[in-house]
Amino acid sequence: MNGSGTAAGFKVVADNRKARFNYHLEEFFEAGIVLTGGEIKSIRDGGVSLGESYIVPHKGELFLINAHIKPYKFDTQTKEEPTRRRKLLMHKREIEKLTGRVEAKGYTIVPVKLYLKRGRAKLEIALAKGKDIGDKRETTKAREAKREAERALKVRHK
Repeated sequence: MNGSGTAAGFKVVADNRKARFNYHLEEFFEAGIVLTGGEIKSIRDGGVSLGESYIVPHKGELFLINAHIKPYKFDTQTKEEPTRRRKLLMHKREIEKLTGRVEAKGYTIVPVKLYLKRGRAKLEIALAKGKDIGDKRETTKAREAKREAERALKVRHK
């Protein structure tokens, strides 16, 4: 993908920046999502938030919990709850690998970004370990230092 989030067939709809701040993201996977017609239309309109969402394994399947998909304004058929749990679609081997790591080593699975790929909604998920307060401070300091350096370069180029 290029910097704008769009490339050949990709359009990033939602990005979970909190996940990058709160967790060390180690391995990334792509998952499909089981959605209703109104939900996919709402996603295409950008009516989705991944901020407070997380993923849980249950009976050999993965579920996206607490992701907010705004009800589609023209959908008169279904009245789904905006934060209902949604099943993720992945290969069985990948699900078993993720489930094993979560149960054994204290990892968690977090959604990183939601995008459209050839017209289908895909979720990028990551196997992650929580950061402690010191790590979060380091992340903030690094971000501030980068901003200061960019500002200094901008001023010098003018």
